[in-house]
Order: sequence, then C-alpha cells, then structure tokens
Amino acid sequence: MDFLSDGVRLHYELHGPESGTPIVLVHGFASDYRLNWVGTRWQETLTTNGSRVIGLDCRGHGLSDKPHDEAAYAVEVMTGDIVRLLDHLDVPAAAFLGYSMGARIGLGVVMDHPERVARAVLGGIGAAGGVDHAEQIARAFLLGEPTDDPIARTFYEFASARPSNDLTALAACIKGIRPKRDLQRLAEIQTPILIVVGDHDEIARGAPELIEEIPTARLVTITGRDHMSAVVAREFKQAALEFLSA
Repeated sequence: MDFLSDGVRLHYELHGPESGTPIVLVHGFASDYRLNWVGTRWQETLTTNGSRVIGLDCRGHGLSDKPHDEAAYAVEVMTGDIVRLLDHLDVPAAAFLGYSMGARIGLGVVMDHPERVARAVLGGIGAAGGVDHAEQIARAFLLGEPTDDPIARTFYEFASARPSNDLTALAACIKGIRPKRDLQRLAEIQTPILIVVGDHDEIARGAPELIEEIPTARLVTITGRDHMSAVVAREFKQAALEFLSA
C-alpha cells in the first residue's frame, strides 16, 4: 500500500491482528522493511505476540519514491513521514521499533511529536556512528566504488549488493538526515526508551553515553554482535517484547 507524504509516495505494509497494539517498524539505511524486519523474523515475532505491525519503506528506500535532493531527507521531514503515516491510518499513538537510521528517526519523533509514541525500542544507535561518516559514504555511493574509510566501505558493499537501491538517492539521504545532537531536548524526553546495541558495533558507538543523556532510556548490550548481526539476535527480540509489554 502507498500514501503521499509531503508530496512523496511512500510504501507501507500492515500485518497482524487489526485489534492489536500498533507498532511502527522503521528500517536502517540502505535497507527496507522486508529486509530489515521480515527475513529477520521480527514481523512474525511481533504479530504472534498480538501486535499490529505498521511497516514503512522510508523515502529513498525499498518500494517508496527515491528523490535525489538532500533537502527531501532532512530529519524533520523523515520524522514527519512517521506522523503522516499514523495520520493516514487514523492511529493516534503507537509503539516504535527502529534500527540504525530508523532508530535516529524514532528518536526524532519522540522529541518532535512525543504524543505519537507510547514506547520506543531503538536498536543500533549511540551518541556517535555512521552518520558521522556521511560525506565519505555519499562519496563512495556517487563514485560507485568503495573508499578507504572502513564504515563507508561497509555501507557501500551492503547497499550496492541490492539492485533495487538507488545509490544517488541514498547519497542524498545520508547527507540530508544528519541530526544535530541537542542535549537539552534529549534531557526533556519522557517517553520510555529501550536502546539495544551489539558490543562489537563500531557503527553505533557511544550507546552508554546516549542513555546518560536520556533520563527515560535503558540499555541492553548483546554480546558478540556487531551492527549487521545484532538485529537478528534472539536477545534483542526478548528484550524488546518484555519492554513493549511493560
């Protein structure tokens, strides 16, 4: 299914019981809903638990439109996509599950529209991370070859392996979505937040520092997992289900 969000066509999916508690799932950079949440069995886990899953392909990704303009990917635009999707579905508030870029978007929604998020699970996010390498990542995408930067190389190899990806759109996205860290706004968050990272995650660094900045956040660290492997971890799913049902 599709809807128009600020003039951009976005694709979304609905799964699970219509009477279930709604939860919005937002994927990572250069991924999409199905890759991030279906193949990893998150959709199955959540719908079996009675949730109504609202899965979004972010602008620039999956089956959604892929603009080439950096301004189309500003943080407030992408957080606005979540609110417009909830409005489109007549959902006043929902839980939120985001990974990596999706977690950054979720944190933005919590700060900008706190009344729309009941609880948020944010995976693969820290005080620093891949967004700090945005210029190198964008350059690799635009050149069509990896760079010497190890994080840019990781993202390039991941993104270029999927023929459906538009690398020019993704370059615009990684440069457009760079959020500004606002310690005062983080300190004012009242929404319950669970942050989950792998202890070998070099892309989402500084998770302990981030939870110190958010009074309602707590951290779960998954042993032996990096940025790409943490999302499928059984410990991640267990922690999320316990948190969401609290």
